[in-house]
Amino acid sequence: MSTGSGIPVEDVAVHAFTVPTDGPDGAEEDGTLRWESTTMVLVEARAGGRTGIGYTYGSLAVATLIESKLASIVKGADALAPAAAWHAMFAAIRNAGRPGVGSMAVSAVDIALWDLKARLLDRPLFQVLPSFHDRVPVYGSGGFTNYPLDRLAGQLAGWVEQGIPRVKLKISRSPDDDPRRLTAVREAIGPGPDLFVDSNGALIRKEALYWARRLADEWDVRWFEEPVSSDDTEGLRLLREHGPGRLEVAAGEYGFVLKDFADLLDGPSVDCLQADVTRCGGITGLLQVAGLSAARQTGLSAHCAPAVSAHAFCAVERLRHLEYFHDHVRFEHLIFDGTLNPEGGALRPAADRPGLGLDVKWADAGEYRVHGPS
Repeated sequence: MSTGSGIPVEDVAVHAFTVPTDGPDGAEEDGTLRWESTTMVLVEARAGGRTGIGYTYGSLAVATLIESKLASIVKGADALAPAAAWHAMFAAIRNAGRPGVGSMAVSAVDIALWDLKARLLDRPLFQVLPSFHDRVPVYGSGGFTNYPLDRLAGQLAGWVEQGIPRVKLKISRSPDDDPRRLTAVREAIGPGPDLFVDSNGALIRKEALYWARRLADEWDVRWFEEPVSSDDTEGLRLLREHGPGRLEVAAGEYGFVLKDFADLLDGPSVDCLQADVTRCGGITGLLQVAGLSAARQTGLSAHCAPAVSAHAFCAVERLRHLEYFHDHVRFEHLIFDGTLNPEGGALRPAADRPGLGLDVKWADAGEYRVHGPS
C-alpha cells in the first residue's frame, strides 16, 4: 500500500518472546485457565531513520499472520498516517478472520506505526494523540487462584503500600476456597482500598448473582469482572440490573472488533467497559471504542499491557483506570528500557521521551526469543 506522499514505511520486522511465569510450580491460574508462560509478539516498523515498536500478547500464530498478510500491506504506506494503514490491514484479512488473532496482529502493527509516527515527530505518543489526560490511574492485578494465602495477601498489600488504592484478585476456580482468600486479602489491605475480583467467566448466572451479593456484603467488593462469560451479554445484564448497587459489573477485554463493544453497551450489559489496546485494533481501534464509551456515558478501563496503555488511554475521555497486571509488568520490565512505575496510584507517560518511550533490551530479550531475527 502506498499513499504517494509523506514518509514511506521501509520495513516491518516481527519477533516473539516467551517468558515463563513465576507462579507456584511454574504456573498461574484463574477461574477458567492455567498457563505456564506468556508470549509477546513484537513488531518493528522503520521509516525515516526511526523505528517504532508495537506488540500484543498472544499466540505465535499472530507473528505468522503479520508476516504473511500484513507486512507487505504496510511497506510503502505513509508512516504519518497509521489509520490509513489500519484500514488497509483489516481489509486484507477479511478472509483470514478479523476477530481474535487477526485483530491482535493488526493491533501490534498499528501500535508500532503510531509509535513510529510519534518518533518521527519527536514527540511522546500521548502528546501526538488527541489526549484528555496526562496520567492513567491504575489498579494492582494478579492474585491468582493457585497462590498460597501469604503470597496472595502479600502481593495485594504490596500494591497498596505503593500507593495504589485499588487491587484485584482472581476467584471462582474453587468457590469453596474463596471466602478465606477474600478475608485474608481484606485483612491485609485494610478497609480503605477498593477490592476488585475477576471470575474470568467461570460462573453461571444464578451462581454469579449469589456471589455478587456475598462479595458486596461480606468483603465490600466494588468490581466484579466477567462474572459470567463475556459472550453472555444477557447474563452480564442480569448481574448489572439485579446485583448490589455499589458492585460494578465489567467486561470487554476479549473485544476484538467494534461490534463486540457495541454489544456490551447495548442494554447496557456492563457498568464499566474494558478494552485491550493490543487486541481491539491497536490505538486506531481504541479511539473508536473510546468514542462508543463517550456516546453511551460509560467508563472505559484499560486491560493490561501497561507500557502501551499508559499512553493510549490518555486519549480516552471517559477513562476509568488501567489494569497493572503482574505478568505484563514483569514481562515489560524484562524486555524494555523506559517502562513506567506507578506514582500516586497512576502511570504518567514521560514527556521527554519520543513515542512510547521504550527501547528493547535486545541482549536480555534474546534469552526468551522464540521467533524472528536475532
